[in-house]
Amino acid sequence: MTKIWQTKSTKIHPLVEKYTVGNDYILDMRLLPYDIEASLAHARALLKLKVVTPSEFKKLTAGLKEILKLHGQGKFTIKLEDEDCHTAIENYLINKLGPLGKKIHTGRSRNDQVLVATRLYARKKLKQVSDELIKMEKVFLKMAKKYQFIPMPGYTHTRRAMPSSVGHWAAAYLEELIDDHALLESAYRLNDQNPLGAAAGFGVNFNLDRKLTTKLLKFKRTQVNSIYAVNSRGKTESYILAVCTQIMMTLGRLANEMIWFTTPEFNFFHLPWEFTTGSSIMPQKRNPDVFEIIRSNVNVIVALQTQVKDITKNLISGYNRDTQLTKEPLIKGLGITRRSLEIAALVMNGIKPNKKTLLKSLTPEMFANHEANKLVMKGVPFRDAYQQIKENLHKLKVPNPVKAIKEVVSLGGPGNLNLKGYKIDKPL
Repeated sequence: MTKIWQTKSTKIHPLVEKYTVGNDYILDMRLLPYDIEASLAHARALLKLKVVTPSEFKKLTAGLKEILKLHGQGKFTIKLEDEDCHTAIENYLINKLGPLGKKIHTGRSRNDQVLVATRLYARKKLKQVSDELIKMEKVFLKMAKKYQFIPMPGYTHTRRAMPSSVGHWAAAYLEELIDDHALLESAYRLNDQNPLGAAAGFGVNFNLDRKLTTKLLKFKRTQVNSIYAVNSRGKTESYILAVCTQIMMTLGRLANEMIWFTTPEFNFFHLPWEFTTGSSIMPQKRNPDVFEIIRSNVNVIVALQTQVKDITKNLISGYNRDTQLTKEPLIKGLGITRRSLEIAALVMNGIKPNKKTLLKSLTPEMFANHEANKLVMKGVPFRDAYQQIKENLHKLKVPNPVKAIKEVVSLGGPGNLNLKGYKIDKPL
């Protein structure tokens, strides 16, 4: 198998080859369709330069599309000796088209090839994450509306503090997810720029039409500086994973709360059996494994983000092989985030509050501030009202819970957000 950088007089030691390639050739099976997409655009730019003739362009295009078809059928493989999808594609074209196949790399480096393929891959995956985020937003908006005035204790310091509602709690997650989507949009914009034409970081002495490839690949803009295009590998990936971290932190808190709130001790929510697993020794057990895996995956994403930052920090300008190792964490991180959102939305859509338990959970002392504020409205200074209520906590009684919830935590009332003010995000 011919390497695109190899000559007849050079031969790499097999152990060096195996170590430096690593699992890159396996990961590149995911990137291959995007490298084909970019190669088709690049071929069009070569046609405009007259590096290839219309007839040659047609043959190159047909060859690239043939590879894509074979890949879809599971018949195109990338071997370790290929090193990556770029070499595998070029070798296929050379074997099929002869010297014409050697023209496809004109004006390109594997540096900008992997950059553009990764950007195209990340763009698609970010859109998928966006879709799942929006599904999750809809689940919590539905919960917030449906359970707006079902009482639920509010906690501070992991102790019951003040009365709240299931709707109020759900709307908090809705608003957090909307913020997470705003962060995702910023990562999408950062990623949505065309690096093709940067070559090895110093451009090429061809007048490649970068605006053309930007248009063909539907990028928002062209990455102008060729050195920075190469330097941005790792920066873009780490920011995407930073956003994934924020999304997973939202899911992690949710998962932890649902683990506790669905226990027999709390019993605030019912977790359907189809979302639980069993024990190998205890017949009665039904376990919230799905939430435990989500909670654990928060740490996985944090680690992947840190991995990319540590790999790429303090590197000298220009391409460094270190950045090869940013590919796997990006692919893993986007996949884990999308799947976690998907499963969380599925389960939360089936969760139902246990109204009787939640009503009983509102103990008298939780209305202490509520009663103090009543005295304030009669002209008593708050600090005096505070002391009066504190001294008479034993005399407090639970008011009509639903009425009290409407007074205290009405989502349409003063100091709270009206559900009509929420707008579900649009897909990327």
